[in-house]
Amino acid sequence: MSLPFDLRANPKPRSAADRRAILAEPGFGLYFTDHMSVATWTSADGWHDSAVVPYGPFQLDPATAVLHYAQEIFEGLKAYRHADGSVWLFRPEKNADRFARSATRLALPVLPEADFLGSIEALVSADAAWVPGGTEPGSPEPAAVTTGEQSLYLRPFMFASEAFLGVRAAHRVTYACIASPAGPYFAKGVHPITIWISTTYTRAAPGGTGAAKCGGNYAASLVAQAEAAEHGCDQVMFADAAEHAWLEELGGMNVYLVTRDNELITPELTGSILEGVTRDSILTLAREFGLTPVERRVGVQELLDGLGSGQVTELFACGTAAVITPIGVIKHEGGEVTVGSGETGETTAALRKNLLDVQYGRAEDTHGGLRRVL
Repeated sequence: MSLPFDLRANPKPRSAADRRAILAEPGFGLYFTDHMSVATWTSADGWHDSAVVPYGPFQLDPATAVLHYAQEIFEGLKAYRHADGSVWLFRPEKNADRFARSATRLALPVLPEADFLGSIEALVSADAAWVPGGTEPGSPEPAAVTTGEQSLYLRPFMFASEAFLGVRAAHRVTYACIASPAGPYFAKGVHPITIWISTTYTRAAPGGTGAAKCGGNYAASLVAQAEAAEHGCDQVMFADAAEHAWLEELGGMNVYLVTRDNELITPELTGSILEGVTRDSILTLAREFGLTPVERRVGVQELLDGLGSGQVTELFACGTAAVITPIGVIKHEGGEVTVGSGETGETTAALRKNLLDVQYGRAEDTHGGLRRVL
């Protein structure tokens, strides 16, 4: 039986004027809606105490297990407003599946797919006015002018909330989903970024948590991100932990190569690479753009040689937040190389446009990825 996520309305929601001001310039991850979905799991009672409640802080004991052993996971997806005012999710079942796999790897209880989706849909329904592009209740005017890439970012997460310092899986776990209105990831338009290939630090190793979406992976990437910044780069690309010779992924995005032979290549999933929903969506779309999708190991030297010879014509990263991000320059210990002309490639731009058009209802959803909420 599915968990009920009944609404316990926030008695002090933000005013319509405050909401309009936020939606006009939301940024990313800066503001949060009036409610959040919550549920509790205990080893004795399973999942219970589920509801949509007023957004607010958790009260945690100093001995709460997550603060000491980082037993937690999270997800990221978006709600999109279509031109007719309806609101949709894009392939949320894939997020539910990955959330379950992450839970298993971190010794957390699995939240059933129906409950994962139910918590998100109940929250979006409660805070529908926060989805950019809609109308305020009682007003025919749009709540904010959209640019075509505004959305409501959704962050489901789960953490060990038992107060206990023994090293074991927690017997009490808290689940929550919060929502944050998001503007375009590139406020000034899409532009190619510069990447630093790190051979000093690694993101994950075989048998580790690389395939799970957990905070520890991101914490481990921050020092490498700082290393990239020291070299004048926007992002870091990690190589494998064993040989430092094979491409894996960026700090928060998967990576793709486009070749002059019309291959679309991405590093294969080895257990240390996160299986991105956007990554999978691009593989699905590839043949519609005359591309042959290829998942295999990609050598760092192969990439550098391919860029030098022109065999690799485009390079891009992908993820939920930025969708598809063109890469213009690669820097490494031995120097740097420009990707193609250094500008956004035609294939990269076309894939990005198509994916966004499907998500926002501007193009036909031929693969059935959209799920209507409102």
